[in-house]
Amino acid sequence: MSEIKQTFNSSLGKKLIMALTGLFLCTFLIVHLGGNLLLFCDDNGYSFNMYANFLTHFPPIEVIAYLLYLAIIVHAIYALVLTIGNKKARPVTYAAHNDAPASWSSKNMGLLGSILLLFLVIHMGDFWYKYKFTNTVTYKEYRTDVLTNQTTVSDFTPADPTFEHSSTTEGDTEIVRVKDLHARVQESFSQLWYVIIYVIAMGAVAFHLLHGFQSAFQTLGWRHRKYTPVVKFIGTWFFGVIIPLGFALMPIVYYLKSLK
Repeated sequence: MSEIKQTFNSSLGKKLIMALTGLFLCTFLIVHLGGNLLLFCDDNGYSFNMYANFLTHFPPIEVIAYLLYLAIIVHAIYALVLTIGNKKARPVTYAAHNDAPASWSSKNMGLLGSILLLFLVIHMGDFWYKYKFTNTVTYKEYRTDVLTNQTTVSDFTPADPTFEHSSTTEGDTEIVRVKDLHARVQESFSQLWYVIIYVIAMGAVAFHLLHGFQSAFQTLGWRHRKYTPVVKFIGTWFFGVIIPLGFALMPIVYYLKSLK
């Protein structure tokens, strides 16, 4: 046990923890983007609201969510510890060294991480906290005729302040009442300052992942002349471009809609 503790307290151990938590967070980004793409459905927020409700009421997902929060905290703490340690010794990243010159993103991982941490506090406070723990989120009622598949939507005010969601049927009509997180998204993304912060944060995500994704594989020792180019391609184009761009388009599109 002492050997294991000593290993994870070493510089290499800290880098391994950074790599593993980083890859876990990369996996989360894929899932999160897939769910958030429901914001582009033209259904008065039905798909997105049902997705949000599922995430916050399905126990296995809630367990994974708390693991995610833990991963973020651990990743941030170990990044700080490594940065302080490196400055006391010599400037090294948590990736294995190579002969290529250090990129801008690798030199500024601390700055990029700080931007992302600040953004997470703002983002989770505006959406997750208000959705879970306040009464500021409104409700929507969706009535769907199962014969014609036509859905009508209206505002809904529950009599019970602890009401979360319900799904019932009346004849051929399915009635779903749920918290309207979609309206919260519309309100937040109609504010230019919030959109700017969001886009800047996604830029930070892009540069952070350009270096971090490939570095994680190097730290874990998964380097091979056959597979390293594939890792580099995925890290550059998927995590460095597609993922951040997908997230950034959401506030931009909703802000432009709010101007109409």
